[in-house]
Amino acid sequence: QVQLVESGGGLVQPGGSLRLSCAASGSIFHIYVMGWYRQAPGKQRELVATITSDRNTNYADSVKGRFTISRDNAENTVYLQMNSLNSDDTAVYYCNADLSVRTAGPTFRYWGQGTQVTVSS
Repeated sequence: QVQLVESGGGLVQPGGSLRLSCAASGSIFHIYVMGWYRQAPGKQRELVATITSDRNTNYADSVKGRFTISRDNAENTVYLQMNSLNSDDTAVYYCNADLSVRTAGPTFRYWGQGTQVTVSS
């Protein structure tokens, strides 16, 4: 069974920084893409950033230049460094991973449970 566990959320003042972590564990053969999504109250879940196993990255326009996604393939962990936070960044942040559990097996998407990020003075 595969699990994704996020950590690092919390309350931060506008202009501040936070670093989110998400560790995948269980029977994993290969993780192709890891990513972060967020969902604010009353809004749909939206893409924040993704990173492939060879570290190609993709960002939502709203976070470009402020957020940085990275990963540690050996530890099956993805990080999201968030700088210059503002109130629009307040949301529950979810990590996900597109992975296979065996050689030449199908790819499945797994999600973490979410971590709250609140930007407020």
